[in-house]
Amino acid sequence: MSIIAQHGELFIILACVFGFFMAWGVGANDVANAMGTSVGSKAITIKQAIMIAVVFEFLGAWLAGGQVTETIRKGIVDPALLADNPQLLVYGMLASLLAAGTWLLIASAKGWPVSTTHSIVGAIVGFAAAGLGVDAVDWGSVGNIAASWVVSPLLAGVIGYLLFRSVQVLIFDSRDPFAAAKRYVPGYIFLVGFIIAMVTLVKGLSNLGLDLSFGQSLLIAIGIGVVVMVLGILLENRINREKRTGDSFGFSSVERVFAVLMMFTACAMAFAHGSNDVANAVGPLAAVISVVQSNGDVSGASALPWWVLVLGGGGIVVGLVTYGHRVIATVGSGITELTPSRGFAATLAAAATVVLASGTGLPVSTTQTLVGAVLGVGLARGIAALNMRVLGTIAASWLITLPAGALLSILFFYMFKGMFGS
Repeated sequence: MSIIAQHGELFIILACVFGFFMAWGVGANDVANAMGTSVGSKAITIKQAIMIAVVFEFLGAWLAGGQVTETIRKGIVDPALLADNPQLLVYGMLASLLAAGTWLLIASAKGWPVSTTHSIVGAIVGFAAAGLGVDAVDWGSVGNIAASWVVSPLLAGVIGYLLFRSVQVLIFDSRDPFAAAKRYVPGYIFLVGFIIAMVTLVKGLSNLGLDLSFGQSLLIAIGIGVVVMVLGILLENRINREKRTGDSFGFSSVERVFAVLMMFTACAMAFAHGSNDVANAVGPLAAVISVVQSNGDVSGASALPWWVLVLGGGGIVVGLVTYGHRVIATVGSGITELTPSRGFAATLAAAATVVLASGTGLPVSTTQTLVGAVLGVGLARGIAALNMRVLGTIAASWLITLPAGALLSILFFYMFKGMFGS
């Protein structure tokens, strides 16, 4: 009797427990990143952030997360090399989930905004290289993923810089900033709805079996953008100009208009994060279920059970509620002082970058993307606006993440191998 047939149910139970633990880490660390700008700029409260995350993280995972899940499941390790020993893939995926979850627990306790993507990719590469041999790793895929870690924060930083410069020129440098905000913010709200809708329609709806042409997707995305914009205008009309001493230009009223916009960008960021990072917890779990259900066929394709996404989404929400406040403090106020207008530029830049990457199947680092966007916004105000000491700590934690995930994964891999046999 094979090891898979003998311990199949136990493997699935362990994968679910470790997958939930990993998803908890994603919630504690990465969702806190996603919501850090919104909470840090005081546009939304922690409670509102959690409510937004519950809904939009799940929608992102369900509608647009399939491409990235495939990359995590099959893109890093060559399944053909494990055809004769499918249990090694199961051990490796279990070890990767446990290793990445453990590292995220440590980082979240310290308040470090590390990358869950780094953690899980480093863990999978670690077990494959040490336990199966260097040839077992698809280094081309790993190279593409690593390149995206450099490109995504740079791209988000440039978009963030340009967005905030546009806000400065169109609104803050105008004669009447409040009137200008009322005029231009609906356009930004349309942009949020359009970007998220377009990428989801073009790349994400394969999970639901819908096949729309590019033209159809474009028209529907424009329609969704208009609906979101109208909703934003209705909320915006409730805000009246208020005069404060020492604020002759009415900047406080302008920021209140941007606080409305931040509600929409927070939803966009949660959706983007769900589409990209739920795969970090669900991908290895899906691989274990697939191998067990196919009786050891590592190349077999099986549908992703709906409850797996529910498990991942649930773990993320629990992580955010229980531990997320520590990392929110670092991203929301540690790097640079955020207001709703600055937070908007950073969040929309990061969301656009992450959703585009999810559409192409690249598991980018949401953390690096958001920090890059916040950096871009800070640079638009001048280098003095950045807290270089906090940035140094963040950079150091990023460098540690890959080897930490790999070493823990190797340790757990040999532990499972010793427990269940090779």
